[in-house]
Amino acid sequence: MQFVDLKSQYRHLKSSIDTRIHAVLDHGQYILGPEVKELESKLAARAGAKYCIGCASGTDALLLALLALNVKAGDEVITSAFTFFATGEMIALIGAKPVFVDIDPVTYNIDAAAIEAAITPRTKAIMPVSLYGQPAAMDEINDIAAKHNLPVIEDAAQSFGSLYKGRHSGNLSTIGCTSFFPSKPLGCYGDGGACFTNDDALAEYMLELRNHGQQGRYHHTSIGINGRLDTIQAAVLLAKLEVFDNELLARNEVADQYSAALHEAIPVPQVTPDNTSAWAQYTIEVDDREQLAARLQQAGIPTAVHYPAPLHKQPIFAEANGGLSLPHSERAAERVISLPMHPYLEPGEIQKVANAVKGALAESRK
Repeated sequence: MQFVDLKSQYRHLKSSIDTRIHAVLDHGQYILGPEVKELESKLAARAGAKYCIGCASGTDALLLALLALNVKAGDEVITSAFTFFATGEMIALIGAKPVFVDIDPVTYNIDAAAIEAAITPRTKAIMPVSLYGQPAAMDEINDIAAKHNLPVIEDAAQSFGSLYKGRHSGNLSTIGCTSFFPSKPLGCYGDGGACFTNDDALAEYMLELRNHGQQGRYHHTSIGINGRLDTIQAAVLLAKLEVFDNELLARNEVADQYSAALHEAIPVPQVTPDNTSAWAQYTIEVDDREQLAARLQQAGIPTAVHYPAPLHKQPIFAEANGGLSLPHSERAAERVISLPMHPYLEPGEIQKVANAVKGALAESRK
């Protein structure tokens, strides 16, 4: 059993993916080829955003957003403590300070009610994370940001394809950022990412920043990065985009089957009434994660931990945050475990996982 089964997906999409890749090989425009613009246009239309700027990774998307908003050394950016390292890393990379706040223990997303108390005169932006597939409480976050005249960057690396009050994740704030890492709900065959915005000036600036700060060839007006989306990766994404809606439906069916099989044994993931989820992960909490992972491994079932340490406890951030207590983030980091999740899981495989989880839990409670 695969945790994310990219081989099965490729078998289903082989003809379309191969055709798209060979078109790039035929025209030979490997950097910013026509597939990049085609993908940007289709992704913007899907998200309901005016602009989509493809880039080299989800990490670069966060960096481009921060640079475009002129976040500098000495500034502060408020974000979630419970997320992948890149969220805090990009803030720190440009010399700003990531200010970590706790999460809602039900959704694992940033606790909107905790944000305002973290705002200081140095705060330059708010960066909520839409974790595990569903958006954060973006209306509440945007209201707080507007009150303090702050931009909001949605880290939608795991939630592209989901909805918040009928609006698409990635297009819920000043700038939305997503990732096309292979294991993501919409993933390429390497690294890739995108930024979304409705602001003309920000879009133009991010287009320059992703290509060494160029306004025109060899005419550099800012310090940027080599953050371009590879044309072949854009081709892969265009092929996958054709079936993305069907795969999202399949992910939700997998999640529903997991929840139906597990809800009597353990609390199952909750999607708030305002949201849909892209189900980047199906993540549960258990008392003895190591024992459960070992039992599942014996049964041939892979698992993963997203994530084993909150950011304020990571070695690089720990000293600056030594006295910070974020109990929900810390508890989640000790207890979460993710089960296999992808659109090609068969009902029998889902039941096998559920039975193994229930068996391991029953054994641990004896």
